[in-house]
Amino acid sequence: MPLVARAKRVLVTGGAGFIPSNFIRHILQATPYEVVSLDALTYAGSMDNLAPVSAHERHSFVHGDIRDMDLVRKVVADVDVIVNAAAESHVEKSIDEGASEFVTTNVEGTQILLDAIRQAPVERFILISSSEVYGTAESDPMNEEHPLNPRSPYAATKAGADRLAYSYYVTYGLPIVIVRPFNNYGARQHPEKVVPRFITQALDDQPLTIHGDGHASRDWLHVDDHAEAIEAIIAADLDGIAGEVINLATGIDISVTDIADQVLAMLDKPTSMRTHVEERLGQVDRHIGSTDKAERLLGWKAGTSFEGGLERTIDWYRENEAWWRAPQRRPASVFSS
Repeated sequence: MPLVARAKRVLVTGGAGFIPSNFIRHILQATPYEVVSLDALTYAGSMDNLAPVSAHERHSFVHGDIRDMDLVRKVVADVDVIVNAAAESHVEKSIDEGASEFVTTNVEGTQILLDAIRQAPVERFILISSSEVYGTAESDPMNEEHPLNPRSPYAATKAGADRLAYSYYVTYGLPIVIVRPFNNYGARQHPEKVVPRFITQALDDQPLTIHGDGHASRDWLHVDDHAEAIEAIIAADLDGIAGEVINLATGIDISVTDIADQVLAMLDKPTSMRTHVEERLGQVDRHIGSTDKAERLLGWKAGTSFEGGLERTIDWYRENEAWWRAPQRRPASVFSS
């Protein structure tokens, strides 16, 4: 009898977090791939996020940390593709509480994964970096050649992992692809982030807290579009993308104040609910990403308008109040934007 090829097996680190859990749900629906999710289940990772696929026949979960070298080597030995989305990502925490945990997870964790694939080669390694590595825009839009000027300890550790991964491509010829997604939003995002924070504050009839005067703007990418882009990277010809850095963006920036106004309007709340708090240290003024390279290399372009994506996101938070009211997702301090 002819041999039946095994389905591609994809390891997603940080799999119980916001972006990776959305990607896992997408990839299981859109492809025949098998998925292994690895997560330490810190504050931002929750099995609730994986509940829709917890019993899926092509999904398995490993509770563990990417800083655990022995565990990582064991898991990596049995996969074809790695999507490294595990990260400490709370910008304000990196500022207020120090960068130590961010360094060990974001940089050293990435190093452990990279060394593991030197011993047990994989088809490709996709690092989820961040547009925060760019700092404030020096050009409009920001392309992949934009200088790296991270403005927070979090962003600096993402830049460190980003360049470390690239060095392993250059030095060892590993099949590395680095993506720099701009600001994601969508269902199941921790309420520390600005879009769900505004939504949950408005639903609670609480003031929408805006850092500074609210002029800071970002390029907002719906998490479903992000998932489609990663799927395209897994399917693409490796010769065309190995060693590349690829922005995932919309090419449109929207200010924090405009987001607050849109949330309030969609929920029929007064603009008087906006309130301003002290500007965050290391604030980035503007982010707007070039989409040219992603379109050229992947044939990918974000398909969700911000208005449409925001409506879907508001609907999800309105219908899933128990999720965002869970104690682990309601810190007492003012959330980060």
